[in-house]
Amino acid sequence: MGKLKVLPAGIANMIAAGEVVGRPASVVKELMENAIDAGATQVDVVIRDAGRTAIQVIDNGTGMSPSDAVLCFERHATSKISEAEDLQHIESYGFRGEALASIAAVAEVTLKTRRETDDTATQVTITEGSTKSASVAAPVGSNFLVRNLFYNTPARRKFLKSDSVELRHILEEFTRVAITRPDAGFSLSSNGRDIFRLRPAKSLKFRVMDLMGAGVAGDLVDITAQTSIVRLNGFLARPDSARKTVGNQYFFVNGRYFRSAYLHKAVMKAYEEYVPEGYTPSYFILLETAPDSVDVNIHPTKTEVKFEEETVIFQTVYACVRETLGKNAFGEGLDFETDGKVEMPQLSRSFEEFRGPVQSAPAPPLDPTYDPFSNDTFSSSEKTGKQQASWNSGFEARPDYGALFEENMAANARALVVKGRFVIAPTASGIMLVHIRRAWERILYERTLRALSKNAPVTQAGLFPVHVQVGAQALLLFEANAAMLGAAGFDIAPFGTDTVVVNGVPEGYSCEAGKVQQMVQDLVLILSDEAPGVPELVRSGLASKLATLGSLNAEVPANAAKAQELLDALFACENSELTAGGKKITVLISADEIEKKF
Repeated sequence: MGKLKVLPAGIANMIAAGEVVGRPASVVKELMENAIDAGATQVDVVIRDAGRTAIQVIDNGTGMSPSDAVLCFERHATSKISEAEDLQHIESYGFRGEALASIAAVAEVTLKTRRETDDTATQVTITEGSTKSASVAAPVGSNFLVRNLFYNTPARRKFLKSDSVELRHILEEFTRVAITRPDAGFSLSSNGRDIFRLRPAKSLKFRVMDLMGAGVAGDLVDITAQTSIVRLNGFLARPDSARKTVGNQYFFVNGRYFRSAYLHKAVMKAYEEYVPEGYTPSYFILLETAPDSVDVNIHPTKTEVKFEEETVIFQTVYACVRETLGKNAFGEGLDFETDGKVEMPQLSRSFEEFRGPVQSAPAPPLDPTYDPFSNDTFSSSEKTGKQQASWNSGFEARPDYGALFEENMAANARALVVKGRFVIAPTASGIMLVHIRRAWERILYERTLRALSKNAPVTQAGLFPVHVQVGAQALLLFEANAAMLGAAGFDIAPFGTDTVVVNGVPEGYSCEAGKVQQMVQDLVLILSDEAPGVPELVRSGLASKLATLGSLNAEVPANAAKAQELLDALFACENSELTAGGKKITVLISADEIEKKF
């Protein structure tokens, strides 16, 4: 007897399902794509327990005949391919085949479907490999109900993440499908709560606004190009909205989402002179090309594709992004008013306070008896001597300016703010330079770490609440991380279905409305990279990210006294020399080094 044997169909289907159905989000993706291919103009997704308990996708598409309703759950069943050449001309996602067999292998599935020409609908139920069909009443379209995902593969069910993480993945797949079809309506609800309810949009930009929030859509500019090989359109984010964490980056080809490190490199190369190193912009780039020039079947989930003219596509994306950035004048322009001239430094208000009262120049004494037309005006040596003595006494009566400088330093706060970026303070051996933003980063890092560890936040309330539209997906992030944000000192609450209201921020953060709005957008990116809760091992890293965020929004000392308060807070830290990321905060310059400058 040989060692090889052919596996039963049920086991083979379960193994194959691992290629297509990795988590609940995979089911949502496949069923939504099938609905679009069926010509649906309305797709409704209902989730229970992040897809573990139930996933339901309802569409108003063409529906299926009774025989197709049963056959669609068989492996390799499709209406789009009859011969090998058809693989080179696929223009849709797929149609009721392949993925459905994989889903039915690892879950309990019920389908209700009806065509417009049929009097009754067909119901197909698949449980533990058995298939039953019956006639029922139902509207035109299809209704898929997937229950108890991975009930027969407990090992795979065990490796699912928390509900909040799985729901985030579902939102990602929902977004990827909904964004390419602004002409269709979509809805998503989880445990009875509406997350998205999208009506058909006027354009792609309005759909982006509905999905991502007005904050993201407001930073976008149009991009378009057309060559003999590819047509490109979509949106790019302004360079000043780029962030260190990965934002909203989407590539689509012929309406299908895909990932491409190669084309992402083309975008980043075009942005390299506009954004700092390590920062990443958002973009939504849609490509249209001949179906036979792109292979969408190199990955089981079709999230990776291969272009026949890959180098040309790269150059087209790079050139188009580069041209769009230049056309919108995002680069630093030349100021013809000041070019070639020496710009006089502007003294800040803090310098005036630091310097002390302005001392007027000594004035010569007035002689009321002086007559310029008198003959003896310059002949009287006695008078001239008196005038000279009086003049000299005017100088001698003035204090030494170096001593005056030191007196004001001693009398007032011993710190000077320079350009809102640095603080200068005297030391016993010279002067000390302090980087204001990095100082705040260190202060806020230790405060945040202490608040997270001891659950003792210090929150400062703004004069008025600040409302920020973040989108439904980001709203879920704030809800899932509410405990952690509260422990760090944030007072942020949901407001409606896509907005948060900020009532307070941690001590040291700015309460200015504009900075609070930017802070919220940055928080979305930070929370996207963090698991809900505050495990012991990630507290330090999370505190560092929040501290960096806070330092960008912290208040700049308005005067010397405020600068001194910043120094006092810095030197109260356990480490006042380096940020959590290891960057230098203070620099000491000795008197000898200063002397060398002269």
